[in-house]
Amino acid sequence: MTRSILCFGEALIDMHAQAFDGRGFAQQLRPFAGGAPANTAVAVARLGGHARFAGMLAQDRFGDFLLDNLQQAGVDTADVARTDAANTALAFVTLDARGERSFSFYRPPAADLLFRAEHFRAQAFDDTAAFHACSNSLTDPQLADATLEGMRRARRAGTLVSFDLNLRPALWPRDGEPRAPSWQALQLADVVKLSAEEFAWLADDGEEALLERLWRGATRLLVVTDAERPLRWFRPGARGELPGYRVDMVDSTGAGDAFVGGLLHQFAVQGIGPAGLDGWIDDRPRLHAALRYASACGALAVTRHGSFAAMPDAAEVARFMEMHA
Repeated sequence: MTRSILCFGEALIDMHAQAFDGRGFAQQLRPFAGGAPANTAVAVARLGGHARFAGMLAQDRFGDFLLDNLQQAGVDTADVARTDAANTALAFVTLDARGERSFSFYRPPAADLLFRAEHFRAQAFDDTAAFHACSNSLTDPQLADATLEGMRRARRAGTLVSFDLNLRPALWPRDGEPRAPSWQALQLADVVKLSAEEFAWLADDGEEALLERLWRGATRLLVVTDAERPLRWFRPGARGELPGYRVDMVDSTGAGDAFVGGLLHQFAVQGIGPAGLDGWIDDRPRLHAALRYASACGALAVTRHGSFAAMPDAAEVARFMEMHA
C-alpha cells in the first residue's frame, strides 16, 4: 500500500444553481460536497491512493453530509474534528455559458475556520507521503497559524509539502491582504501549483523576480496550469511546457483540485519525497508523464458537474489518456 496523502483545510457545500426562470434566477439549488483540499483528497482516493482529510466540520446536517461523502469516496476521516460552535460554509456556484464558474461565499462564520494546531492528531504526520494545503485556510489569522504549523510539522517529519494557491478573493476580509500569508505558505512548500491568473497576480515585479523569491524558500517545483492551453513547469535552473487537453467543458469547479490530486497520487505511487524530488524532476520523461496524468485528471473533471462528484477514477483516466495519446 502506498503512503497516505493528507489534505488539510476546508470542506464546504457547493450549491449549484439549476432550473433558471426567464429573468435568470435559479429556481432550484443542488448541494454538492466540495472544498478545494477535500476535493483533492477525494481525487486521490478515486485514483486508488490512500487519502486522508484533516479539517473542522460542523455538527450540523451539512457537516454530516460532508463526512458521509468523504467516507463514501474512500477518504480516511480519522483526522477530522467536529464543532457545534459554527455551521458549515456555503458556496453558491454560478456557471456561465462556457461552464466557467463564479462563487458567492457564506463564510465566515463557518466551522472550518475553527481548526487549530492542537486539533492535529499526534500521529497525523506518521507515514505520510505528502501534506497538501490551499490559501483558503489562510484567510483567518488563527487558522493560518494552524495551516503553517501543519506545513512545518510535515517538513520536520520528512513529508513532501504541496501548496495550491487557489486564490478566492471573496473569502478574504475586506481589509485583508492575501499576499503576505500566501507567501509564508508558498515558501514552506516543496511543490507549488498556480493557475495562470494566480501566477500573473503574484508576479507583480515580473516572473523572474517571482521565481527567484520562490527558490529562496523550500520550493523545488512550480506548476502553472492554464485550462486547455499549455501547462508550464519551473524548477531552479530549468523550465518547460506541455500541451493541454481540449475537452468540452461543462463545469470548471474542482479542475485544479483534480490536477493536484493526480500529481500527488503520482508522487505517492512512485515513492517521491523531498530528498528524491530534484532527481525525479530532472528525469524529464517521469516528470512529463506525471504532469500529463495530472492534466488528464483535471480535464476529465471539467466534463461533469459537481466537486467530489467530478473527480475521475483511475480507469477513466487510463481510457482518456489512451484516447488522447
